[in-house]
Amino acid sequence: MKIYNTLSRKKEDFVPVDENEVKIYVCGPTVYNYFHIGNARPFVVFDTLRRYLEYRGKKVKYVQNFTDVDDKIINKAREEGVTPGEISEKYIAEYYKDAAALNVEKATIHPKVTENMDEIIQFIKRLIEKGHAYEVDGDVYFSTRSFNNYGKLSRQNIEDLESGARIEVGEKKEDPLDFALWKARKSEDEIAWESPWGMGRPGWHIECSVMSTKYLGDTIDIHAGGQDLTFPHHENEIAQTEAATGKPFAKYWMHNGYITIDNEKMSKSAGNFFTVREIAQQYDYEVIRFFILSAHYRNPINFSREQMDQAKSGLERIYNCIDNLKYLLKTAQDRALTADEVLQMQKIDSFEQKFIEAMDDDLNTADGLAAIFELVKEANTVLGPESPREIISHTLQLIKKLGGVLGLLYRDSGKDAEEELDEEIKQLIEKRQQARKEKNYALADKIRDELKEKGIILEDTPQGVKVTRRK
Repeated sequence: MKIYNTLSRKKEDFVPVDENEVKIYVCGPTVYNYFHIGNARPFVVFDTLRRYLEYRGKKVKYVQNFTDVDDKIINKAREEGVTPGEISEKYIAEYYKDAAALNVEKATIHPKVTENMDEIIQFIKRLIEKGHAYEVDGDVYFSTRSFNNYGKLSRQNIEDLESGARIEVGEKKEDPLDFALWKARKSEDEIAWESPWGMGRPGWHIECSVMSTKYLGDTIDIHAGGQDLTFPHHENEIAQTEAATGKPFAKYWMHNGYITIDNEKMSKSAGNFFTVREIAQQYDYEVIRFFILSAHYRNPINFSREQMDQAKSGLERIYNCIDNLKYLLKTAQDRALTADEVLQMQKIDSFEQKFIEAMDDDLNTADGLAAIFELVKEANTVLGPESPREIISHTLQLIKKLGGVLGLLYRDSGKDAEEELDEEIKQLIEKRQQARKEKNYALADKIRDELKEKGIILEDTPQGVKVTRRK
């Protein structure tokens, strides 16, 4: 597998530090609201990376944090007249609901900042002792110039950064380039912890360094997140972590591209800010996941009704093929394969290799989906009522397996639509069948349209009526 490494600006062979376990850290949400479509992209993309590595036989330890201490959480708590802890716990619970609906698996560990305060304080003390940080009136800052390779991830040099840097009102740092590791409490209602520097709370960047090294070790395989985190967040993480440990922090840095809304940057002021919860009122969560994976993760992707409708119809094509194969299995014969069918089986298996080649090329989910669509087209073209059970069943399982690697096709429970129908629907289908026998096609069409409105699709085939259910 090759991965594009932001650090080197090129694709590199992926070679884990420990062959027995891949260690991945992904920056998680700041929990003060429902997460939006832009947040959803890294959650889905790197969940897919994890699934793919596991599919290829790797054991993966996957850490995604919750930032549950932040100015935004404090401000939201003040607005609602509750504690910051109540806000963060509420939105952690809401994160899990939306993530589960998107079929994003839970991380191996979901650490919270509030649960790692002792480790954060100890980490900052190490940086002070090594001469990389200093305290001023209860605030602690990282001395950026003390780290020689600062800017290596974002390719920014100190001179360029210096020209745009300034010290904000209330800051007492020695250099405009320095950043906060610990912030002294400014008011009594602000959440704070005891520390050697007085009551306060950690800066944003230090949290991820501490949680990554605590749960995954000093050097990890992959650190991932949105493109917007490259600078300053990930740059600062590298500086403070490598300054503390003296070791490389992460071998590979992966960043997903932005999502625009109707070709414009998403912002609350522009009125084009959409949470996943809001989008799910119009489109199934699985359609949202399909949409995110339909483009290469490093490319920008445009969210629009047209794109979502395309994603919906693309997903339906795969589900229709699954339904067709299930229907064919009902009457399929158990018999030996002919010579031509053995070749057919080999061709069907070749699509899995195409899928692997796509995903091995820097997690190219767009081409991975294309391989699944080629498999679907092949199944629709060559498999029919005369095909043996073995080849139909094998094709069905392969489509579901490859879809599962992408975290898709989870709506499919394995049950036939007919098994799930209630009595009223079954009676309507029987009534339509009787109308067709009596050549009362007007009534038959009327019942079919009525059922379609209820999400029940009927298709007349030589083997009988085929029933599918659509959400």
